Amino acid sequence: MNLLLASLVMLVGGGVAALALSSRPRAASWTGALSCIAAGAVGTVSTARALLGFSTGRVELGWNVPGGGIVLDVDPLSAFFLLPVFVLGAIVAFYGRTYLDAYRAEKALGVPWLAYNVLLASMVVVLTARHALLFLAAWEVMSLSSYVLFVFEHERAEVQRAGWVYLVAAHVGMAFLVTLFLVLESETGTLIFGSNPPSLARGPHALVLVLAFAGFGVKAGLLPLHVWLPGAHAAAPSHVSALMSGVVIKMGIYGLVRATLLTGPPPTWWGPFLLTLGLAGALYGICMAASQRDLKRVLAYSSVENIGLVAAGLGLCFWGVATRQPVLSALGLTGALFHIWNHSAMKGLLFLGAGAIVHATGTRDMERLGGLLRRLPTAGTLIIVGSLAIAGLPPLNGFVSEWLLYRSLLEGAARGTPGASVACMLALGALSAVGALAALCFLRVCSVVLLGEPRSPSAANAHDAGSAMSAAMVALAAGCLVFAFIPTELARVIRPVAAQISPDAASSTVIARALAPVGDAMRVIAGLLLLAAVLGLRPRSFLGKGTSSSTWGCGYAAPTARMQYTARSFGQLLVDVLPGSLRPKIELERPSGFFPVSSRFATRSEDPFIGSLYEPAIRRAGHRMARLRWFQQGALQMYVLYILVALALGLAWASFGDTVP
Repeated sequence: MNLLLASLVMLVGGGVAALALSSRPRAASWTGALSCIAAGAVGTVSTARALLGFSTGRVELGWNVPGGGIVLDVDPLSAFFLLPVFVLGAIVAFYGRTYLDAYRAEKALGVPWLAYNVLLASMVVVLTARHALLFLAAWEVMSLSSYVLFVFEHERAEVQRAGWVYLVAAHVGMAFLVTLFLVLESETGTLIFGSNPPSLARGPHALVLVLAFAGFGVKAGLLPLHVWLPGAHAAAPSHVSALMSGVVIKMGIYGLVRATLLTGPPPTWWGPFLLTLGLAGALYGICMAASQRDLKRVLAYSSVENIGLVAAGLGLCFWGVATRQPVLSALGLTGALFHIWNHSAMKGLLFLGAGAIVHATGTRDMERLGGLLRRLPTAGTLIIVGSLAIAGLPPLNGFVSEWLLYRSLLEGAARGTPGASVACMLALGALSAVGALAALCFLRVCSVVLLGEPRSPSAANAHDAGSAMSAAMVALAAGCLVFAFIPTELARVIRPVAAQISPDAASSTVIARALAPVGDAMRVIAGLLLLAAVLGLRPRSFLGKGTSSSTWGCGYAAPTARMQYTARSFGQLLVDVLPGSLRPKIELERPSGFFPVSSRFATRSEDPFIGSLYEPAIRRAGHRMARLRWFQQGALQMYVLYILVALALGLAWASFGDTVP
C-alpha cells in the first residue's frame, strides 16, 4: 500500500507542478508526462504484487466529515482494474506530451496535465476505496477532471455540446449512485464495504442492482445509457479518448461488479438481464459504427459494442452462478475479464492511431482521407493491427476473449434446460453477427482511410507521427500480440479475480482445456503471416519481376480520388440491411430547371436514442419546469425566505419522526 500511496503523491504533485509551469508549455508537458510515467511504474509494481497474492496492507484514517472515513484496500478485483490504469495511463501520457505540442502556442498546457494526473489519481482511489463517501467523492472528482479534458478545445461548438451532455449524464449517474449507497446503508447499517457481503431481502436486492446498472452503466456506456460517449470521445483530444475508452469507462464495469458482490449471491434474473442488454448494446454499437464518417465516432461506437461484450460475459457468469453451472460461469467470466484487458490495449492503440492521423492531416472526416498507408507507414500499419484485433481475428488478442464467449454460449446450449438452450443459441447468433459486422466495419476503416488516393490536400501532404507517438502505439500493438500468445498464463494470473467473483468458476478446469490450443494456434498463425510478409517484401527474389500501377486504377490512365469508394458507398450494402432508425438520414436537393445552378446530397448519421428519446423528453421536461420560473424573483430576501421555510419543514419532519414509536 505504501507504493500505491507514493504513486498517488507523484500524480497529484506532478499535476500541481505542471500547473505551476503553465507559462512554459514544454516544461509543463514534460513534468506532467514524467510524473505519470513514474507513478505508473511504481503503481504497476504494487498492483502486480497484489494480483499475485502478496499482501499490500490496509489504510484506515479519520476524515472530518460526518459519517466519513478514509479506508483504502487492494483486493484482486481492484488490482485487476488498477493495472490498466497505471500501464495505459503512462503510455498515453508519453504519447500526449508530443500530441499536445501542436497546441503549445495557443493554449496553456498546465491545466490539461493537472486534470490528466488528477483523473488517474481519482481512478486509483475509486478502485481502492472501501468507504462509500470516499468512493463517491473520488467518483465525482473523476467525472469533473474528465470534463476538463473533454473541453480542451472549448472554442468549438461541438465540443461545448459534448461537454454539457457528458456533465449532465455523469451527474444523473451520480444521483443513482448516491441513492444506491443510501439504500445499502439503510439495509446494512454501515458505509464500509465488507468482505462478507450481507444477504439482502429480495426487494432491496433488486433495487440495489437496478440502481447500480443505472449509475455505473452511464459511465460504462451500456445501452441505452451510452448517449454521452460518442460525442465526448470524438470531441476530446485523441490521447484523452484513448484513456477514456481504454480505462475510464471500465470504472463503470468495476462498479457494476463491486455492487453485485456487495449484495450477496445474484438473483436468477440478473445474469440474463446483463446478457441481453450486453448483446443488444454490442449489436447496436457496431451497427452505428458502420455508418459514421467521423473516424473517432466509429471508434467510440465500437467501444459501446465492446463494453456490451464485457457485460454479456458477466451476464453469463452470474447466470451460471445462479443456476449452479460452474463451466458456463467460468468461461463467461474469463472471457469478460480477458476482454477488459484486451479492449484497453486494442482501443488505446486505435485511438492513438486516430490521433496520429488527426495530427498529420488535421481532420477526422473519412471522406477527406485516403492513401495514408503510404504516407504514414508506421501509424497505418499499427492501425491495421488494432483493426484486426478489435475485429476478433487471429492471431491477435481480441480472438481469445471472443472465443471464450463462444465456448460459454455453446456450453449453455449443450447442457442447459430447453429454454436456456434456445436462449444461448439465439445469443450465439447475435454474437456471430457482432463479429461479422465488426470485421466489415474495420475493413471499411482501413480501406477508406489507408488505401486508395488522397481525397484532400491535407491527406496528400500528411506525414508520419513522431518517434514518441509511434513508440506508444508500438507498445500497445505488442500487448495485442503478447496477450494472444500467452492466454493460459494470463488465465492463471487472473484466477484470484475469478475466485473473488465466482469461486466455482475459478476452480473449474475447463479454462485450461479451452485455452490450451489457442496460444499454440496464435503463434503458428503469426509465424505463417510473418513468413508471407517476408516473401511479399521481396517480390523480385521469390516471385519474379513485378509490375506497379496506381492504387485501384481499374484500367484508367489517370485515376482520381473521385473514382474511389467513399466511406458512405463502401458501407452501403451493410447500411441498407439495417433498421430504418439506424440508417443515415439523407438530405437531398435535386437539380431543377433547364439550366440547374446547384444540387446537394448529404447524409447525417444520428443516434436514435438521442434524437428520438432523450432530447424530446428533455425538451418536454424543460417546458414544464419553465412554469416554475416565477420562484426566481431575483430578490435575496425571497431566497432567504425559501431557505427558512425548507429548514422549518425539515425540523418539523424530524420532530415528527422522533415522536413516532
